[in-house]
Amino acid sequence: MSCSVARPLDSVTVSSSSATVSGFGSIPEAAPASLCTREPHVPADRLVAEMVPPPRFDSVRFDTYIPDPNQPSQTEAVRVLSGFAAGLGGAHATGAGRRGFFGFGKAKAKVPAGPRGVYLDGGYGVGKTHLLASLWHATPAEPALKAFGTFVELTNLVGALGFQKTVQTLSGHRLLCIDEFELDDPGDTVLVSTLLGKLVDAGVALAATSNTLPGKLGEGRFASADFLREIQGLSAHFRALRIDGEDYRHRGLPEAPAPYSDEEVTKAAYATEGASLDDFPHLLAHLARVHPSRYGALTDGLKAVCLTDVEPVPDQSTALRLVVLADRLYDREVPVLASGLPFDQLFSEEMLNGGYRKKYFRAISRLTALARDAKRLVEH
Repeated sequence: MSCSVARPLDSVTVSSSSATVSGFGSIPEAAPASLCTREPHVPADRLVAEMVPPPRFDSVRFDTYIPDPNQPSQTEAVRVLSGFAAGLGGAHATGAGRRGFFGFGKAKAKVPAGPRGVYLDGGYGVGKTHLLASLWHATPAEPALKAFGTFVELTNLVGALGFQKTVQTLSGHRLLCIDEFELDDPGDTVLVSTLLGKLVDAGVALAATSNTLPGKLGEGRFASADFLREIQGLSAHFRALRIDGEDYRHRGLPEAPAPYSDEEVTKAAYATEGASLDDFPHLLAHLARVHPSRYGALTDGLKAVCLTDVEPVPDQSTALRLVVLADRLYDREVPVLASGLPFDQLFSEEMLNGGYRKKYFRAISRLTALARDAKRLVEH
């Protein structure tokens, strides 16, 4: 299927100095970009260098997290994580400091007994990523000794570097933070469980977020005894912290704006420097041709994403790809302006009641927040 970009409507004419949309007046000449024309290639060294908190969470700290006074678990999480960060100062847990790339150096000392990590469990929108990024910032180590990435980004790193080289690259780190730790594939479960076991043995502290407790991951998805056994072994590495609360992205905020018309979205795309303009169904088709590890690069340089003809996602594979794109847009604070159906109608009832429901609710939550951010594109 060819990738059809959302084109200016029949009422749009382009002259040598400006584009004019009927009823809107003159707008800048430069045509918006198209995600459908982008096929980024990301070198492995960029994957490693980008294992830091994303732009949205670059300035967050524990003291900028505002606990809900009705949810004491949120205040407790800040206290526990602050102490955890303070305990990561000083020498590497192995006593060897940062070893060379291939692991040569002083002999390893015994790793401290007990859990070597914390696991933030809670629903979407309670601030888990904020707290995880705050832990990364608060840990007293230079950025090169700390890594932060999503579960998908971590598996992509293994795919790019190979397992042994990933172990060698991360084993000298003080801390590895893994966001959205959801195991949807038994193969990934074994891969990451083995990787984290190697890193714990090397003295690396772990921190992770998810919507499900470690011992509950995979329930309702796979019944494999091997799968469950891997999960139980992995859960032993973490102290679980439950964080209760409602989705802060909608706490006390106005409802998300209704979708705009095709004409309004097109006009805004042409009027906004650094915006993209795409037809939603064709963008979904294009995502199937780009590996999810490249979705961040797909959005490089964008100031806004404009979509026409938003409609329900047709199948589970497409839906999961859209979840990854929504995460990357949210991380980078890219507003999303759309026509068609509202974002809470993207996923079918069957999807919202299935094993990936928490991912879909997170995507709805994040896209709704980005749609709210996009109001300024049509109201200025």
